[in-house]
Amino acid sequence: MSDSVCIDCSPTGFSTRTVNLHKIFKYFDGWRLAALALSLGVVLPLAVVFIHLLHPEKEIWQHLAQTLLADLLFNTALLTGGVLSGTFVIGVSLAWLTGVCEFPGRKVLSWALLLPMAMPAYVLAFVMLGLFDFSGPVQTVLRQWLPSYRLWFPDVRSAGGVIAVMTLALYPYVYLLARSAFKTQGRRALEAARALGYGQWAAFFKVALPMARPWIAGGLILVLMETLADFGAVSIFNYDTFTTAIYKVWYGFFSLAAAAQLSALLVVIVFFVIVVEHKMRSKMHYTQTGRMTIEPERIVLKGFWRKAATIFAGIVFWVAFGIPFVQLLIWVFQIFTEEYSSRYFGYLAHSLLFAAMATVLIVTAAICLAYTGRKHPDRLSNLMVKISTMGYALPGAVLAVGIFIVFTVIDRGLNAILTPVVKLEGGQILQDTVLIVIAAYLVRFLAAGFNAVNSAMHRLTPSIDEAAISLGTTGFSLIRRVHLPVLKNGLLTAAIMSFVDVMKEMPITLMTRPFGWDTLAVKIFELTSEGEWERAALPAVVLVLGGLIPVILLTRKMDAVSNTA
Repeated sequence: MSDSVCIDCSPTGFSTRTVNLHKIFKYFDGWRLAALALSLGVVLPLAVVFIHLLHPEKEIWQHLAQTLLADLLFNTALLTGGVLSGTFVIGVSLAWLTGVCEFPGRKVLSWALLLPMAMPAYVLAFVMLGLFDFSGPVQTVLRQWLPSYRLWFPDVRSAGGVIAVMTLALYPYVYLLARSAFKTQGRRALEAARALGYGQWAAFFKVALPMARPWIAGGLILVLMETLADFGAVSIFNYDTFTTAIYKVWYGFFSLAAAAQLSALLVVIVFFVIVVEHKMRSKMHYTQTGRMTIEPERIVLKGFWRKAATIFAGIVFWVAFGIPFVQLLIWVFQIFTEEYSSRYFGYLAHSLLFAAMATVLIVTAAICLAYTGRKHPDRLSNLMVKISTMGYALPGAVLAVGIFIVFTVIDRGLNAILTPVVKLEGGQILQDTVLIVIAAYLVRFLAAGFNAVNSAMHRLTPSIDEAAISLGTTGFSLIRRVHLPVLKNGLLTAAIMSFVDVMKEMPITLMTRPFGWDTLAVKIFELTSEGEWERAALPAVVLVLGGLIPVILLTRKMDAVSNTA
């Protein structure tokens, strides 16, 4: 019999391994474990999406390459380029006018121009089609007033139409950040430009605009992400992009693998944009010296420019929000008695239930991430926090595909374990449940909740903790009695933003909801797919009214900041 050999069986060896395990368990405390779990929740869907690239669906890819792929790339590039250009021009010009200049109606328009944030892009899309399509009221009236040989109207169902709609829906992202940058530059920048002999236009292009570049770039990145992620507006216009192709491949060809492969290509595009933007921003250094004034001395517009500023800002508001919302209300009044039924209570209940469950999870996860970054400000913790909040940059269709595959794999594992013990009907445990939808919401919108909570977390100075600990308050009692009262505004903001984002989300809900769990967003998609614009107005009005809550909260905070200079 051969002698057995014990490798590192000495007391010293056991002691070393025990110490190492103790260090690992001590390092990964509850906060870090929560951050690790959340980061895995983002990484796993992306991993399974990219794994499917190793086994391409050759027949489907051959069909896509021959018919759609070139158009998808061209359409996506054209859409993003057009929307970025439009939002830059409208957002920056309005930000300069309302943030620095003085003209009639400025005070009202400065916050009214943010209201389009409350209207989902897909709602604005079907309203615009209902108004300006060939059978819509605008062209109908024009045909009655003008002879046919003098009547010309642009084709709304075109690339230009969807670009215009997306621009009107997304310009507030650029407007909000650029306006904040222009307002906080103070008088010093303009005074310096005038001292160098620059006029108002030259001061804007050579001084104010370059100084606001980081904020404008941040707004444009948000616009780019929303454009690449959009599904509702482009599908209403029948404008093929990657998101619509993912949905058609999944539900048209019944190929989850091909949908995952298209999703991987879209993720590569998104991450390429993120890397390029990060490289560009890392080379920019901006410093504001001296005391900044919240309200700089405004430039009083005169003559033609005074009227032009009011007309331009007013037209943008009415086209982007005022007229579409009024049209929605008109449609609601026209079809309310015929369309309204008890089933709408079900759509509303499902929307509210999804939003409530997701909001609780998002706010809880945001608290865990914020505390992880506060208690453990090391590289690994910061990396886990960044990965966990990366989901906002991912299109909803991509997350839907990735998370559905993850749950499918989990289901197979559970089936293998439980089938010998319990007889399972259909072989599905987690699939076709609300867990998939809520998990996708959590990954998609965690960044919005985290940013609000983390901003409020900065108010918790070390001296507050030291004072509470000296009085005998520690652990979760410290969080409950001291921290939560300080964080309540941030938690409320995170809850409201998350709630409304979930209410408006379409592709995740459409692609992962259980059977019979239709929501307001899904109902809008179904009705608009059939061209029923008037019937889609009822659920759309409810969504828009719900979206007004965070916009009103945001404008109130902006006014509060402006008044404390």
